[in-house]
Amino acid sequence: MSQAIEPLLAEEPHRRIRIGDTEIVLLGTAHVSPASARTVGDLIATEAFDTVAIELCLSRQRAMLDPDAMRRLDLFSVIRGGQVPMVAASLALGAYQQRLAEQYGIEPGAEMRAAIDGAMDRGLPLALIDRDIGLTLRRAYRAVPWWQRMGLVGGLFASVLSREKIDESEIERLKQGDMLESTFSEFAEQSRELYLPLIDERDRYMAAHLRRLAADGGHRRILAVVGAGHLKGIENYVELDRQPPPEVLHALEQSPPRARWPRYLPWVVVSVILAGFVIGFTRNPELGLQMVLDWIMINGGLAALGGAIALAHPVTIVTAALAAPLTSLNPTIGVGFVAAAVELYLRKPQVGDFAQLRRDTTSARGWWRNRVSRVLLVFLLTTLGSALGTYIGGARIFGHLFGAGN
Repeated sequence: MSQAIEPLLAEEPHRRIRIGDTEIVLLGTAHVSPASARTVGDLIATEAFDTVAIELCLSRQRAMLDPDAMRRLDLFSVIRGGQVPMVAASLALGAYQQRLAEQYGIEPGAEMRAAIDGAMDRGLPLALIDRDIGLTLRRAYRAVPWWQRMGLVGGLFASVLSREKIDESEIERLKQGDMLESTFSEFAEQSRELYLPLIDERDRYMAAHLRRLAADGGHRRILAVVGAGHLKGIENYVELDRQPPPEVLHALEQSPPRARWPRYLPWVVVSVILAGFVIGFTRNPELGLQMVLDWIMINGGLAALGGAIALAHPVTIVTAALAAPLTSLNPTIGVGFVAAAVELYLRKPQVGDFAQLRRDTTSARGWWRNRVSRVLLVFLLTTLGSALGTYIGGARIFGHLFGAGN
């Protein structure tokens, strides 16, 4: 290793790790520090390394290199594929990053861009060693109990849409971790279930990637650029993890299996409600008709309310009101899909909507003003309204059957 890099390494937290004939310099950087970006560039320029590894996944690298990728977003495919929550979460994280850039003149991830540019300039292999952000978010979401998930989602959007300035403590968190850890830090500190997928699993995943690079041969000197907060965890896993890297990576790339009962619950609810209708009509046709009308009014009304809150087109709101009582009795299709598709047809996003998407989603008003994000809101809010309507309407039906609604 060239002695020229020693003064550079002295300025940043780092670890030296040797695996067989491979030496890894694990460089801990501050994701919001221009100094870290300069250090990364200077280290690569020494030509002391034959491989550069960075704390990014393919999707995050694409977002960094192609910030206009959202302009090519196929909204209908997103809706049809059930990816609305994930896209909305990605927009929220991007909006948080935009707020940092506007408030402090900071563009998080400058050191990663410096590593990418330096590797390209030198013709060095670039290894993306972090786990896919979408998979990490799914594992985090499913790791917490179901009753905490709404608080998790709500906290994410509340932190993004808040107009209060991001305080210095948030900047300090970013100097040690990354965007995921900063955004969810409050939850991760209080929940081991959330800490594991957001931080610990990623430490092990990145360590396994580095061990695999060392085992592959051809990588004698690796510069691994990661957030300073990952140094200790990655070092421990590189040195102590005895499970073969391919097995570690495969295990950590699996989506956690969903509990069975949520899959069956909608069908159970539908069966119970339909049974309630049958019992009602058997007792008294007028009672049965009243139950059906209550179901239509409550379920359709709350779905329409969700559409109205999203400032959907009037036709979309009417469509949600008409579709919700039927889609609620068919778990294979949701009112959110129907309403969002109608909204998308009636108010096709323009090029400017995609161009302004990242900036618009930094404020609550922007989410409603931008036609792209508003389609996502229509999907989410009509779905939520219909879900509430299903349980409130179901309770009303059985209130009729057992006398509470008479």
